[in-house]
Amino acid sequence: MQDLYHWIDGREVQGSSGRFSDVYNPATGEIIARVPLASAAELDAAIASAEKAQIGWAATNPQRRARVMMRFGQLIQDNMDKLAELVSREHGKTLPDARGDVQRGLEVIEVCMGAPAMLKGEFTDNAGPGIDIYSMRQPLGVVAGITPFNFPAMIPLWKMGPALASGNAMILKPSERVPSTSLLLAKLAQEAGLPDGVLQVVNGDKDAVDALLDHPTIQAVGFVGSTPIAQYIYGRAATNGKRAQCFGGAKNHMLIMPDADLDKAADALIGAGFGAAGERCMAISVAVPVGQKTADALIERLIPQIEKLKVGPYTAGDDVDFGPVITAASKTRIEGLIASGVEQGAKLLIDGRGLNIQGYENGFFTGPSLFDHVTRDMDIYKEEIFGPVLTTVRTDSYQDALDLVMDNDYGNGTAIFTADGDTARDFASRVNVGMVGVNFPIPVPLSYYSFGGWKKSAFGDLNQYGPDALRFYTKTKTVTARWFSGIKDGASLNFKALD
Repeated sequence: MQDLYHWIDGREVQGSSGRFSDVYNPATGEIIARVPLASAAELDAAIASAEKAQIGWAATNPQRRARVMMRFGQLIQDNMDKLAELVSREHGKTLPDARGDVQRGLEVIEVCMGAPAMLKGEFTDNAGPGIDIYSMRQPLGVVAGITPFNFPAMIPLWKMGPALASGNAMILKPSERVPSTSLLLAKLAQEAGLPDGVLQVVNGDKDAVDALLDHPTIQAVGFVGSTPIAQYIYGRAATNGKRAQCFGGAKNHMLIMPDADLDKAADALIGAGFGAAGERCMAISVAVPVGQKTADALIERLIPQIEKLKVGPYTAGDDVDFGPVITAASKTRIEGLIASGVEQGAKLLIDGRGLNIQGYENGFFTGPSLFDHVTRDMDIYKEEIFGPVLTTVRTDSYQDALDLVMDNDYGNGTAIFTADGDTARDFASRVNVGMVGVNFPIPVPLSYYSFGGWKKSAFGDLNQYGPDALRFYTKTKTVTARWFSGIKDGASLNFKALD
């Protein structure tokens, strides 16, 4: 078993709190490492180091910071297989999916290479007699990122890239379930030329989170996780005068219209519903066919495809479609929700419970499950399952289907499959969800846009990555400058226009 560490001031630091958390291989159920949980004193030391290092990093011109991002991106690319192996080992997702995890994070770093262009201020020459007005974007100082288990590479990179490119120092607290990827990324950032102390990785649990939220030096907090915790972090951060962007849970619907290509819609639902064992905040967990004929035809296509899905350890390579869920507790919760669906009257067409894989009997595996005739009052509809379970809610009309999405508490992502442009345009315009796919099941925007949900899926005004992230991690200063060039207007006590 491996003992992990914190990354503080550019070096490995063993934990001194005496508290540890076990890190599992979800495929085997074995403890493969233990990670130290930081004390308040350890966090104080990391934050003090970051505060000191940030001064010089902020004074580094944006182009030089961008060059560090460029080298960092190349090192991520060079270490893709090593990073993907760490992701798969601690999370359980397949290696191709893990590479996608790293790649989508790398794309944000690539956009951050162009940060100097996005950090430019504005200038107005001669706004009044001898008066120029200009604005500048300046870093906040020391910021924090708190990231989840389901994307061990992507979301830490979403947080650290824009924060560092903007001239901030960052305290990154990854999920204690998947810490190794963030620790390797910190080493690669140092190798790329990031000064010691600018990026700290401090492992911890709720105690560490609360210490970050309460520490006066931390100026902003970015979080991804469940909705209750997102709401808690947002409220506590705001109370302490910090900026916060907190992204929570989801219940993503995909509408299937009668004119849709049902083969493509079924393919999309398989990938979006069961990829990464459903442990994605943008997973499609609710299929919404419009019309009974559409529903029957869709189910007819889904069943044989789902029955062919292969579940197993990532080490099985291409023979596996998805792996285990993250913990034994997650497996128990998912299978409990499946049982509740049966008890509450939904029709369980494929039951993934009780999956036993030879040689991996202690792994946290649950097979794919498919429900039909689900209603909005059932627990499997109301709760985010975060597992390989696809539910089907039948509707009689497009308006009924739209209302179902609009009435849901969550607003992360949604999709519609249709051949009709008017319907697609109406749906994209009216639906109260932050990210919309048209004949596209997982509408995660490319990295030069921004990612963010609505309603109970997000708390805060600005989204992740893209232009919004650089706005979030900087503050605007506006300067009004006057140069006297023979102007003689005397003293005035009146508030007046500059012109």
